[in-house]
Amino acid sequence: MSSPEPTAGHRYPPGAMLTAIDHVGVAVESIEDALVLYRDSLGMPLVHRETVPEQGVDAVLLDAGDSHVELLAPLHPDTAVGKFLSRRGPGLHHVAYRVTSVQDALDACAAAGLRLIDETPRTGIRGSRVAFLHPASTGGVLTEIVQVS
Repeated sequence: MSSPEPTAGHRYPPGAMLTAIDHVGVAVESIEDALVLYRDSLGMPLVHRETVPEQGVDAVLLDAGDSHVELLAPLHPDTAVGKFLSRRGPGLHHVAYRVTSVQDALDACAAAGLRLIDETPRTGIRGSRVAFLHPASTGGVLTEIVQVS
């Protein structure tokens, strides 16, 4: 079966830039309280826990098939997740897509006219390289691109 032709105005290089959904990020007030729901009630295995000072969060990854749910609790109220919680309360924070090269994906997104939050990759959970795209250019969804370490 052949691949469909790119749509008119397609600006990405040939081939899939986003290879999989890596995780869905959920902002929570308390990791421990959220684990009661996700781990204990829903039966999702906790596979990793880490504090990511660069992003100002305590984070856990729970398995969901080939992807993860990432619970994010702010280290301080003035962090991005802390501000999100004060404006919107707990809930869906972002969707993260796996890429082969975060820098190549950033370059392609910039060339496509998408608004970048990060012009260069930063360190994410488990030593991954990550960058965020502004929700104003991604249909209202904060979008993270992730190059797994």
